Amino acid sequence: MAFSKPPAASLSLKVLAHLLSYPDATLRAHLSEMRTALHQECAIAPDRLKELDVLIATLGGSDVLNIEAQYVELFDRGRATSLHLFEHVHGDSRDRGPAMIDLAQTYEKAGLFLTPDEMPDYLPVVLQFVSTQPPLEARAFLAEMAHIFNAIFNALQQRSTPYASILGALIELAGEKAHAVKVAPDEPLDTAWEEPVVFDGCSVKGQTKPEQAQPMHFVKKVPTATGASV
Repeated sequence: MAFSKPPAASLSLKVLAHLLSYPDATLRAHLSEMRTALHQECAIAPDRLKELDVLIATLGGSDVLNIEAQYVELFDRGRATSLHLFEHVHGDSRDRGPAMIDLAQTYEKAGLFLTPDEMPDYLPVVLQFVSTQPPLEARAFLAEMAHIFNAIFNALQQRSTPYASILGALIELAGEKAHAVKVAPDEPLDTAWEEPVVFDGCSVKGQTKPEQAQPMHFVKKVPTATGASV
């Protein structure tokens, strides 16, 4: 069975990382260059590129305050659309800390060192790292996170935002296809930040009791002799 070689997508991944960042004046000043880079590299399917063009045009609009406010409302005020990937995997559990350390060490081995205010699981940071990897390794790394991308993609689609096109592109760059999943409604922030009930197993959101489902972990896919991953 033959497996197609993934296209080089280094520039596209860097552009997608920037497009997911806060839409300040610096980012908006380079939107035209980002669009050109996406179209020249041809790593993203034409239909998805058209969707990204819509997003870029939206970000380049004149209502700057509204564009920035919508970004904050979309990505900073709920779990379902959070760009911190371990929020979707570990929640607030104790597993999140070691996972952060492991991911930061992976970056450091590749020569990428984060500043103190950068979180290793923040999607724009993840994509900057993946953009430095060879095509096969980049696709494999993205594939490990494709189920998280898909969950965020569905949540963004429910909100009818052009930002969904970025997650759709990432799913496809991972060699996967987007599919519908149930999106749980976001809790109000006051509820999400409530203190746990005293002596009730010290359970908070993401910290599971013995009878509850345990958090997921990333699992490296091991290539078989045929090149497939298991």
